[in-house]
Amino acid sequence: MPALATATGHEPGLYELLAALPSQLQPHVSRLEDSTFLQNMFGERSLHSLVKIHERLQHYEQRNPTPVLDSAGALACDLSEELQGRSANGEIRELLKLLANPHVKGLLCVHDLVAKKSYDPELPPLPDDIDDDEDSVKIIRLVKNKEPLGATIKRDEHTGAILVARIMRGGAADRSGLIHVGDELKEVNGIPVDDKKPEEIIRILIQSQGAITFKVIPAIKEEAPSKEPKMFVKALFDYDPKEDKAIPCKEAGLPFKKGSILQIMSQDDATWWQAKHEDDANPRAGLIPSKHFQERRFALQRPAAPLQPHKASKRRSYDVAIEFEDADYSSGFHLAGFRRSFRLSRRDKKTNKSMYECKKSELYDTADVPTYEEVTPYCRQSGAKHRLVVLVGPTGVGLNELKRKLLISDPQHFSVTVPHTSRAKKNQESDGVEYHFISKHLFETDIHNNKFIEHGEYKGNYYGTSLDSVRSVLSKNKVCLLDVQPHILKHLRTTEFKPYVVFVKPPTIERLRETRKSAKVISGKDDKGTAKPFTEEDFQEMVNAALQMESQYGHLFEKVIVNDDLTAAFSELRLALKKVESETHWVPISWTHS
Repeated sequence: MPALATATGHEPGLYELLAALPSQLQPHVSRLEDSTFLQNMFGERSLHSLVKIHERLQHYEQRNPTPVLDSAGALACDLSEELQGRSANGEIRELLKLLANPHVKGLLCVHDLVAKKSYDPELPPLPDDIDDDEDSVKIIRLVKNKEPLGATIKRDEHTGAILVARIMRGGAADRSGLIHVGDELKEVNGIPVDDKKPEEIIRILIQSQGAITFKVIPAIKEEAPSKEPKMFVKALFDYDPKEDKAIPCKEAGLPFKKGSILQIMSQDDATWWQAKHEDDANPRAGLIPSKHFQERRFALQRPAAPLQPHKASKRRSYDVAIEFEDADYSSGFHLAGFRRSFRLSRRDKKTNKSMYECKKSELYDTADVPTYEEVTPYCRQSGAKHRLVVLVGPTGVGLNELKRKLLISDPQHFSVTVPHTSRAKKNQESDGVEYHFISKHLFETDIHNNKFIEHGEYKGNYYGTSLDSVRSVLSKNKVCLLDVQPHILKHLRTTEFKPYVVFVKPPTIERLRETRKSAKVISGKDDKGTAKPFTEEDFQEMVNAALQMESQYGHLFEKVIVNDDLTAAFSELRLALKKVESETHWVPISWTHS
C-alpha cells in the first residue's frame, strides 16, 4: 500500500489516516459488498469523533501543560468586587451576572482543585528513628475500607517477634503484593508492637480507618506465590468459625454448611486451608480447618452409635414380607419384579435368625470420617447411561409409593431391578419377570464373589439384588430406581453408577397423625389380609430412624424430600430427576477421573 501524505507535507494524524483509508483500499477490494462495508465502517461519525478525542488527548499529553494560576476562583471574586464600584454599563452587568452564576463558580472551583493537586505518587517520609542495622525495613501504606486486611499474625515462640503468619488469597494484603508471610511487624500507624499481644494488634487494625502504615522487616526469603490448580470440595459437615476455639483468627474464618461447594485457594498450611464459596464473587479467601485436622478432631469425639441394619430389633417393618409373592397390577400396569426392600417384618424377624446383609457390610464398622470430598462439575452427555437413582428413608415413609408413581408415570423411562432367589419357581411365574431363579449353590457362590448389593434369607431360601440386575436396567437407557438401607450407599458410589441419592424423610409426628389416619400397614407376610393402622409407636420409630439416618449418612444425600403430601413429594422428586439428567451437578472427582 502506498504511503499516505497530507497536502501540507507533515506527518498525517490518526484522523487523517482514517479519512484516507477507504480510497487507499479501493484498488484492493474486488467485491461491491466489501467496498460498501469499508465505506460504511470508516465513514461512521461516532468513530471519527472518538479518533478526534484521542488525538486531542495525545496532543495535550505531549504538551504537558501547567496551570497559569491555581486561584481562578479568588481572582473572579476580586474582579466582581472591583467592578461593583464602576459605572454599571451593559457589558459590566453581563460580566457580573456571569461571574455570579453558580455553574461558573463551580467550574472555577474545580479548576483550582485540579491545578493544586499533585498526581505524582508520594511515599510517606521515613521515620527518623531507624536503627543502622535496619537497612531492610519497609514502610507500607495500605488504604483500608470495610473489608478485613486479609492477613493473620503470630508471635515467634523463640524470638518473641510479631510475624505475618498467613496472607489470605484475594484479600487486601494479597492484592497489594507488599506484605508477605514471615515479615516481621514492627509498627502499626507509628505504634510499636514489640510489647503487644497479637490480639491487641488485631484490635488496633480493626479500629483503624483509612490509610494504615506498617513498618516491617521483610522475611529473609520471599517465596513466589504458588500456582495451585483449582480444587473444589463439597463440605460434609457444618462449620462456624465463631464456635471454633482452635482457629487462629475468628474474623478470618469462613463459615459453611453441609453440602456447600468450596474452592480451595491454598493448602500451604497443613492445619488451616484457605477457601471461598464457589459462587461467591468476592475474591477474598477465608480460613477453614484442613481435611487432616478436621478428621483428627472428629476422631477424638465420641462416635454416634451406628445403625444396625442386620440385627433384629423391636422396630416394626412396614414392608411387604421378603418373598414378594404378589405382583402389582394397579392402574392396569404390571410392575414386573417390583418390590420394596429385603427388610423383614417384625414377625418374620422373630422366626428367622438370618441377618440382612450387603456386599462387604463388615467394612461399615470403620466408616470414613466425613469432612470434605473433592468434586467436579458433571453433566450427563446425550446417549450416556443414566445415573442410578437411590431412594433412602425409614420404613413406612413412602418409598414404595414414590417408586410406584414414577414407574406408572413413564414406564419407558423408569424401571426397577428384578431380584434373584434360590426358591423354586411357581407355575404362574416366569424366570426374569418376577425373579431370576437360580440354585442355592450358585446363589452362595455369587454372595462369596460380592455380586449382590444386598441379600437375605427367608425360610431357607435366599433373596437378593445383584449388581448385574442394575447394569441390565441401565444398559437399556432407562433410569434404574433402587431403594436400599443407607449403609449400602458407600458401595454404590462408583464411577459406573454415579448414584443420585434422595433421602425421603417423614414430617413431624403431628403431621403424621393427620396424614396417616387412614393408612394401613402390613405387619408380616402372613398378615396380608389383616393390615393394621399406624400406631404412635410406629410414628415415633419412623421419626427417630430418620434423624439417625440423616445424622450418620446425611453427607451422602444429594436431595432431601419431606413426604408430607405424597403428590407434592412426587412432583418434587420428578423435577429433581429431570434436573439430574439435563443440568450440571457437582460429583466426586473420582467419578470422572478414573
